[in-house]
Amino acid sequence: MTGLSEIKKPIKEELDSFEKSFMASMKSSVPLLDTVTRYILKRKGKQMRPMFVFLSAGLHGQINESTYTAASMIELLHTATLVHDDVVDDSNLRRGFFSINALWKNKIAVLVGDYLLSKGLLVSLEKDEFRLLKIVSNAVREMSEGELLQIEKARRLDIEENVYFEIIRKKTASLIASCCATGCASTTDDREIQDKMWQFGEFAGTAFQIKDDLFDYQKHNATGKPGAADIREQKMTLPLIYLLNKSGRTEKRHIISTVKNHHNDHARVAELIEQVSKAGGLQYAREKMLDYRSKALEILLGFHENDYRRALHELVIYTTEREK
Repeated sequence: MTGLSEIKKPIKEELDSFEKSFMASMKSSVPLLDTVTRYILKRKGKQMRPMFVFLSAGLHGQINESTYTAASMIELLHTATLVHDDVVDDSNLRRGFFSINALWKNKIAVLVGDYLLSKGLLVSLEKDEFRLLKIVSNAVREMSEGELLQIEKARRLDIEENVYFEIIRKKTASLIASCCATGCASTTDDREIQDKMWQFGEFAGTAFQIKDDLFDYQKHNATGKPGAADIREQKMTLPLIYLLNKSGRTEKRHIISTVKNHHNDHARVAELIEQVSKAGGLQYAREKMLDYRSKALEILLGFHENDYRRALHELVIYTTEREK
């Protein structure tokens, strides 16, 4: 598997420039807000979303100022949703660091998230990038709908597979799709190509999320036990849904009871994870992940070959083979 540093090579200069401009876009005249945003910037991730933006732009034309605007919009939106998610989930940690709500409480975290979201939308208006605004606003709507759909369905826990895919399409895949569509829209006005890049990102994002589901069943390096964070948070992911579909009525009730009422019982959770594995749930989820990855790569192969297409191909492979 090609590493991220190698994948970044065609856009390394652009990513370096973007990081500086993004930091500048986060500044405000409110000292408290600056303190919080500086903390956020110190905890930045792998830059995968800006990578999707810049590589999608380079695939279809010359990277330009609009591409930087698209990347800023996506990062501001993504950061806002992470801050809000931690409040919704009552989470005190994010990537091994204290979350914003853990350090500054929920009220400030919500307001910071609102600020970042508004900044993301204003960036497009200041540059008259209305096509980019439309794409990103659509992603915001989809993500909100996906989160609410998950909350609604989580009350019963007996989620059908098609509903699961609808949730992750909206919650996760729509953001990756908007990265690819806005990157593309920054270098070409061809709506058909933009739509294809949205579809490419949606398939890639779905595969990305299934990979995240599978992490829950991997053994933690420190404890040697599976993380099981999704089970503890009562989230129904694909391996578990597969087990439910293969189970009889009595067994199904026992599984749902474990997730709903005994999700902090280590023995019950370990038993459930073993059941998922024996039933073939992990293998099934991996096959689905590879199917969505293949669909994404098939769309990509329809575009002319260059360094950007090769890097996008390797980025999709990376997102589904990564170890964390």
